[in-house]
Amino acid sequence: MTRTTPTLWQRLRYLTGATLPPSMSDWVLADLTGPGATRRYLLRFLVPVLPVLCLFLLVPGPLWMGLSMMALLYIPLIYFTVALTYVYRRHRLVSHGLDPALADAEEQARAEAERAAYEARHQRG
Repeated sequence: MTRTTPTLWQRLRYLTGATLPPSMSDWVLADLTGPGATRRYLLRFLVPVLPVLCLFLLVPGPLWMGLSMMALLYIPLIYFTVALTYVYRRHRLVSHGLDPALADAEEQARAEAERAAYEARHQRG
């Protein structure tokens, strides 16, 4: 029997960039494009960095200095993580042998619905 969801070890490897077997393609697709995909992506990139950044709090000096050093690194990380969400999603789909167009399937469906509503409103088509 082939597994359709990853084991704990496979999930940890997946979080670090490894690919999963083809039998888990549906799980990968749901993880990358399903509800909560953006939230999971942001948590995977932004939370593990926090303990490392907290080391700046050990630097001698006032608290604001350690916090500002953390912010100098964390704010750009947040910015680039959000900016590269789409690129990362497409890359992970391709690395698992899935169509990268699935990354924006929700936007395509929304655009088609808007176009159909527009055409219905203006008696076109």
